[in-house]
Amino acid sequence: MSGIIYFDNAATSWPKPPEVLEAMTRFLRDVGANPGRSGHRTAVEAGRIVYAAREAVCELVNAPDPLRVAFAANVTQALNMAMRGLLRPGDHVITSSMEHNSVMRPLRALECEGVQLTVVRCSPEGFLNPADVEAAIRPNTRMIVLNHASNVAGTLLPVREAGRIARERGLLLLVDAAQTAGAYPIDVQADGIDLLAFTGHKSLLGPMGTGGLVVGPRVDVSRMEPLIRGGTGSRSEREEQPDFLPDMLESGTPNAVGIAGLDAGIRWVLARGVDAIRAHERTLAQRAIDGLRAIPGVTVYGPLDAARQTATVSFNIAGMEPSEVGLRLDEEHGILCRVGLHCAPAAHRTLGTFPAGTVRFGMGVFSTTEEVDAAVAAVASLAREARR
Repeated sequence: MSGIIYFDNAATSWPKPPEVLEAMTRFLRDVGANPGRSGHRTAVEAGRIVYAAREAVCELVNAPDPLRVAFAANVTQALNMAMRGLLRPGDHVITSSMEHNSVMRPLRALECEGVQLTVVRCSPEGFLNPADVEAAIRPNTRMIVLNHASNVAGTLLPVREAGRIARERGLLLLVDAAQTAGAYPIDVQADGIDLLAFTGHKSLLGPMGTGGLVVGPRVDVSRMEPLIRGGTGSRSEREEQPDFLPDMLESGTPNAVGIAGLDAGIRWVLARGVDAIRAHERTLAQRAIDGLRAIPGVTVYGPLDAARQTATVSFNIAGMEPSEVGLRLDEEHGILCRVGLHCAPAAHRTLGTFPAGTVRFGMGVFSTTEEVDAAVAAVASLAREARR
C-alpha cells in the first residue's frame, strides 16, 4: 500500500517481513496437518514448527524451558489464563492505574468474585513508584500485575524493581508485554518475571490470532486452573485435563499457521536484534516528541523522554477533538493512527485525558524519520487551522 504513513503499530504492526508471509504460505501449502494429533509425517512437521516457535520465544525473553510457553489467541487470552488460573477468592492482587482493559476487566470481574484489588496510582506522566507497590502489599497479596509499557503514552513501568519486590515478598509477577515484546529487551530471569503474557501481531511482527504465556519455574502449575478444557492430543485415554504444560493450557486445535508466522516474525526480530530495534524506535520517538512539542497548541502526554518510553506518542491539538484530528490526518495526509481511549480508560484518567482521549502515533520498526517529519508537519498544519 503506497501513499500512506502507518503509525498504528501500537494496535498492530504493519507491514510484516516477507519471511512471515512465506512461513504461513509454506505451512498452508506444504504442511497443513494438525500438530500433536497424528503420527504421520506432516503432523510431525507441524509439531516441529510449533515447538520451534516455543524455542524462539524462549530465546527472545531468556526463558529456560520451551515447554513452559503456552500459546494463545492473543495477549488478552494469555492474561486471562494467568489471572483466572491462579487467583482465588480471598487473594489480593496489585496493579497500576496505567493498565489496558485486558488487565482491568478480568481483575474487576475477579473482584466481584471475591478477589481483593489495589490499583496503585501512577504519576500524570504514567510513572509508577515501586515503593507504592511495596506499600500496597498485604498478608494475602498473591500477585502483582503490570504492563511493561503503556499502550497510550508509551511509559515504561519499573518491571525489574517490581520483580525484585515480588521475589522478596514471595509474590508472583505477571507482566503484560503487549507493547514491548520485540521492541524492548526482556529477560524474564533477570527481571524476575514469573508470568509473561505476549501478543504476536505487534512488535513480534507475526499475524493476528497469536500470542502466549511464558510460565516461570516459581509458578506452581498444580494450583493453576486452565481457562478452557478439551482435547490436547495427549493423555487421550483420560477424560480429565492433562496436568502438565503446555498441554494443560492449550486445549483445541492450535493456530498452527499463525504460529508458523509468529516463529518467522520472532526470528526476524532476533536477526535484526532487539537492541537495534529499540535504538531505531527511540530515535523516532524523540523526534516525534520534540517536533510535536514545538507546535503551538499541541500538548504531548507521557514521559516526553524516549529513554523512558516506547515509540508510542500521544498528543492533542487545542480546539480540535481527537476524532477529527485522526480523520483529517487520514483523509488529507494519508497518516493512519488511532484516536480515543485506546481501551485504557484508567490510563487516560491518570494522564488527565479522560473522556475525550488522545491522538496516538504508534511508530514501529519499519517507520522512518522522514515519515515522522511528514506527520509532524501535518499536525502543525491542523494546529494552525485550529488557532484561527
